[in-house]
Amino acid sequence: MAHYQGELIGEHSSIEGVRRLIGRVAASPSRTVLIYGETGTGKGLVARMLHEQSARARNEFVDVNCAAIPSSLLESELFGHERGAFTGASAKKTGLVEAANRGTIFLDEIREMDLMLQAKLLSLLDTQRFRRVGAVRPIEVDVRFIAATNKILLSEVTAGHFREDLYYRLQVIAINIPPLRERGDDVLILAEHFIRKLNARYDRSITGLSGEVESVFKAYPWPGNVRELENLLERIFILEDDNRVLARHLPDRILRTVRAGTARVLPATEGPARTGHGEEYDFRAATAAFQRELIEKALMHAEGSVAAAAQQLGLSRHALRHQMIKLGLRA
Repeated sequence: MAHYQGELIGEHSSIEGVRRLIGRVAASPSRTVLIYGETGTGKGLVARMLHEQSARARNEFVDVNCAAIPSSLLESELFGHERGAFTGASAKKTGLVEAANRGTIFLDEIREMDLMLQAKLLSLLDTQRFRRVGAVRPIEVDVRFIAATNKILLSEVTAGHFREDLYYRLQVIAINIPPLRERGDDVLILAEHFIRKLNARYDRSITGLSGEVESVFKAYPWPGNVRELENLLERIFILEDDNRVLARHLPDRILRTVRAGTARVLPATEGPARTGHGEEYDFRAATAAFQRELIEKALMHAEGSVAAAAQQLGLSRHALRHQMIKLGLRA
């Protein structure tokens, strides 16, 4: 059965580890947290969970996308400004850091912040004090800073794009969100969740995924991760009328990617089949052959133990037995 904590859904051990870490970090007094994760893995969701499970939950959660605000404006957005501080500053402005006092500020895409502003952020992290642009007196705040990036910041430090001292200041507590392709059957659990959610939103009654789509979803690498999965399913809800998600509903780019990954395990006697649209692989045969190869290797490494093989593959023992029966394999 799927586990639900906020909206961070999944059963894989890696995501269970993230949930446990969120609980421990949220309860700690640490004022800085760094979240790593590919695009679409849920960095904003983890940041909000950290806030909502902390003693700061009754106060503001302020979300700032550093890549979406021009660098010339970001300082004023974060720290505010005094009237007349620069051309166009016709009134005093409270910044987002001040608005987040006793709460949390989430700095997404922190690597996009320029070096000068990084120095001011480092000073703020060390002292919990800052000055509005054009101000003389400092303002003291009590804010938890959560930063996020989809790149390894150490490489940005090496390239001279990110301050080394700020990197080590943020790195005290780091949370790594695993990509969807490394989470086993979680892609199917998430698909079920999104289908329920979309059924309610669009007043539909789609029952789930076909077996063929399940195989595609498990073989596809999901470069856009959870966000890509949700967007794909929403597109299908809008454009298709069937009561299940079928392989013909999937974009060609996904099918081509999976075919390319499974073509090497096609039996030599089958080869590519001709269609009206050019050469295509026999998708069902390729998928079955790929699954069979994976299961046979796992069973060999597990010396025939179905339970151990299931653990290697990220499946439950019941799910593995079901796949073995379907593929005609014996333990």
